[in-house]
Amino acid sequence: MRDVAALAAAVAVVGASFGALAIAAGVPVWMASVMSLLVFAGGSQFMVVGVLAAGGTPFAAVAAALLLNLRHLPFGLVVGDLLGRNRAAQLLGAHIMIDESVAFAMAQRDPQRARAAYWLCGITLFCAWNPAVLVGAYLGEAMGDPADFGLDAAFPAALFALLLPQLREPGPLRVAIAGAVLAVAATPFLPAGVPVLVALLGVVFALPLPKKLERAR
Repeated sequence: MRDVAALAAAVAVVGASFGALAIAAGVPVWMASVMSLLVFAGGSQFMVVGVLAAGGTPFAAVAAALLLNLRHLPFGLVVGDLLGRNRAAQLLGAHIMIDESVAFAMAQRDPQRARAAYWLCGITLFCAWNPAVLVGAYLGEAMGDPADFGLDAAFPAALFALLLPQLREPGPLRVAIAGAVLAVAATPFLPAGVPVLVALLGVVFALPLPKKLERAR
């Protein structure tokens, strides 16, 4: 609960910045707020505003956001069992499925604790993000760039810390290293957000090693 509360505070600042940047890009207050309620994906929301601010069409903005959110497909395979059998709970659980809620859940080894961490993180961040977006939209550009607060580094650092317990096992460690190398290698050549999708190819390294290599070890 302490970790989630600290992350929620950071999310609120970023949400306020998104609201301010959306208004600066010409997005109405109501649209920024509705987008946050119905989409609830910070990276994709910033992507949409960035494309529109650069003169892109709404179609291009939505296409870029959908491409960035393709990573939610493997997320769903990982946390699907945590959402339960109830259809309403599954729909709500899918809506709050973000990087942070998945990472908090995966950091827990006990299924019950993983379920509790997932729901606690997702709902708390949803309740922090949406009011902050509305406040930021009304304050305009007063909040400034999230990078001014160091939050551009805080989020990756927090997620890395959540993943550390998983890296004790050889399989997840191989996947993490391979994904990181692929993402870094693809960054100079691909648009922002796409290297994250390329990193998903690292999951291949989760496959069992050939018997000859296993014996050699």
